[in-house]
Amino acid sequence: MLKIRLRRTGKRNQPSYRIVVADSRKPRDGAFVDHLGHYNPMMDPPEVVIDEAKARDWISKGAQPSEAVQRMLNNLDGDQTQEPDIESTD
Repeated sequence: MLKIRLRRTGKRNQPSYRIVVADSRKPRDGAFVDHLGHYNPMMDPPEVVIDEAKARDWISKGAQPSEAVQRMLNNLDGDQTQEPDIESTD
């Protein structure tokens, strides 16, 4: 089974992650099929870059996103559909 998951990169105490499609039986940092983006939790706010078209394509082919990647995809969808709250001063 294919999973869309995080692959750790970076130095000790300075993690960054690549968002990849990999076989679920492979190790976390092992071989992967496709690279979809990256996630840097060390920035404020954390930086998330995902090629949504590729991610949706892999999901349609049967790849299952991990819980962390699913939250990132949901947040990206939410950011695009939410309208800013404008308070009236009446």
